[in-house]
Amino acid sequence: MSETGLRWADADEMSAFETMMWRAEADPALRSTMVAVADLDAVPDWSRLVDAHDWATRMVPRFRKRVVEPPLGLGAPVWSPDPDFHLDRHVRRLSVPAGEGWSEVLRIAEHLALTPFDRERPPWEAVLVEGLPDGRAAYLLKLHHATTDGLGSVQLLNGLLNRSRETDRDKPQPPPPADAGPGPWAALGRQVRHDAEALAAVPVHMVRAVGSALRDPIAKAREAVAFGLSAIRVIGDPGATPSPLLAPRGPDWRFVSMEMPFAPFRAAAKAVGGTVNDAYLAALLGAFRLYHEALGSPTDTIRMSIPVSLRSEDDAAGGNRIASLRLTGDLVEKDPAARMARIAADVARGRAEPAADDVGLVSPLLARLPGSVMAAVAGGVTKGNDLQASNVPGIREEVYLAGAKVDRMFPFAPRPGCAAMITMVTHGDTCCLGANIDPAAITDRELFGRCLVEGFVEVLTLGPGDPPAPMLRR
Repeated sequence: MSETGLRWADADEMSAFETMMWRAEADPALRSTMVAVADLDAVPDWSRLVDAHDWATRMVPRFRKRVVEPPLGLGAPVWSPDPDFHLDRHVRRLSVPAGEGWSEVLRIAEHLALTPFDRERPPWEAVLVEGLPDGRAAYLLKLHHATTDGLGSVQLLNGLLNRSRETDRDKPQPPPPADAGPGPWAALGRQVRHDAEALAAVPVHMVRAVGSALRDPIAKAREAVAFGLSAIRVIGDPGATPSPLLAPRGPDWRFVSMEMPFAPFRAAAKAVGGTVNDAYLAALLGAFRLYHEALGSPTDTIRMSIPVSLRSEDDAAGGNRIASLRLTGDLVEKDPAARMARIAADVARGRAEPAADDVGLVSPLLARLPGSVMAAVAGGVTKGNDLQASNVPGIREEVYLAGAKVDRMFPFAPRPGCAAMITMVTHGDTCCLGANIDPAAITDRELFGRCLVEGFVEVLTLGPGDPPAPMLRR
């Protein structure tokens, strides 16, 4: 990594988890596209914006690399410089018709997210949307999840955005990647070498394991049994009954955006001894309860899943370092404080599981399967979820893009067959929430948006004073 900390993901081989996300797209419902939508206070200078992307692709070499598969898929894909890389294939601008506003931006973002990547090119795109009211603009950045996770993408943007409207003339200017990179057969050869090294290491590990077991056989047997039972609990069915109302599934994505001040929300969480994440999940469960009640279909539970970051302070920025907790979402409890307490206990219990890294457990195996088989296995888990939710710390200081201030940053994460994937990023002093919903499951988007607002109002009432209500962005 360079002194700037931006040369993340220099490794040219995909991890098992990244391989799984890349190949699981054999099922279109499991597309792993992330879209960030930035609300800008002005229209950026186009030439500066293009130059900024050129600089970013030199600072982050993966932005100039495409994914190369080994022959017959026998091994992990690799990142290799695109020999025909051109920015105009990745960066474009458009203007909305007069009178159109944020709803049109979301429609463009939905279309962008549902358009498959050209798998022969680096998997990212950027779109500048001009013509918004009051001289404002929007910037859309589309990334494949194989490039990085949600926290990694925030780290990436934090490093690439300016701290003032003016150009930083002192920033480093690295050259673009010069090497040709590995090809398909090189990727296969590397996999054969890795497998041979792993096989050669088996006897050593076996001798160590046997020696350890002989020193304390009872303790080792207990550890093995405990880990096996933990793996069953983590990977197995969490026991929640899914919502009949949300059972239909379709291929489309629809976006809902909401914002609210961060300080009152954090104060509400602290008032009852909870965390912002506890309050966030409690608010979402409140919203789902209200939505079910409004449609005359109340239910006791939903199936939900949340990502848990496995990053340590020593981990490089970027990449994918997450595990997944599968939880029972309680829609019976109407007291938001009680919901928060249960959520805190459930998450703490899940984090303490010896086999908490379920993604790390299964991804090496799934990564060796054909894409269609991998998609069937992974989809069998994620499609059973009614809700997947993520809360990502965002950029707290003022940042600028080619002369325009980034006022808000709304995240829209992949929806791997579940009814809703909802993500919150704290940008500056504002919580920015992006909901990616399945219109076949959540059929009334306007009603669901209002329920989201009311779910967060429930939690905000736990705090002091009279905080402003959350606001849907339309």
